[in-house]
Amino acid sequence: MTICVCGAGTMGSGIAQVAAMAGHTTILYDLNEAVVQQASARIGNDLQTLVQKQKITPEKRESALQLLRFTTNVSDCIADVVIEAVIEKMEVKTALFNQLAAINSPETIFATNTSSLSVTALAQTLPEPGRVAGLHFFNPAPLMKLVEVVKGKNTTAGVADRLVALTAQMGKQPVVCRDAPGFIVNRVARPYYIESLRIAEEGAVPLSTIDRILESKGFRMGPFKLMDLIGNDVNYAVSCSVYDQLGQPDRLRPSPLQKEKLDAGHLGKKTGRGYYEY
Repeated sequence: MTICVCGAGTMGSGIAQVAAMAGHTTILYDLNEAVVQQASARIGNDLQTLVQKQKITPEKRESALQLLRFTTNVSDCIADVVIEAVIEKMEVKTALFNQLAAINSPETIFATNTSSLSVTALAQTLPEPGRVAGLHFFNPAPLMKLVEVVKGKNTTAGVADRLVALTAQMGKQPVVCRDAPGFIVNRVARPYYIESLRIAEEGAVPLSTIDRILESKGFRMGPFKLMDLIGNDVNYAVSCSVYDQLGQPDRLRPSPLQKEKLDAGHLGKKTGRGYYEY
């Protein structure tokens, strides 16, 4: 099977790494040549780290690298399954999918890694909405096992079944859900972030203490460390999307503290500064 991942940022490159390690011919596309080069280096380094930790053999690393192709030419994006991991804007995603639908087979499946946008609304812009579904990986994709397979109103059962089988073959744990604001994880996770941000806004306790307390209670990563890993731009966009789609309940009102970080360009690890400095 050939898999094309569109968007070579942290999430896209992670998905591409997972696909190649599972034995699939994998195309990783991005308009930005520098981003593509960074993704190539990142994947190579990550695979080498796995070799050093004896998680994979040198032969497995070489096999995965041989299956990867990096490109800035959208005409190269021909595959059995296309997974987009581009910016969280509906118009960008739909424009990309329509461009790719014109050059791909009528059998190609189009999967969106959106965190919160409506899969149904996205699919309705394509000629065949039945072959569009959500395929929501979590960051970092090579490590996180869960994948949400999101069925839009028009997604066919066959498409959902194929994506479940594909993600299971990749060593992931697929969970099927219907298209709904925030799907499962991001719907549940909003209070984790928003209530932590409100405590920090009130000045009741330093944000580092909030992280430390929640980690001591079993969370693998505190909310501020996690938002810095995800990116404040992505996290804030998801909060706004879920807030609006659910009728703007006050309990889910996006945080002005996070908006300040976004406006200042302090997006987290990818910019070297967020709630912490890196």
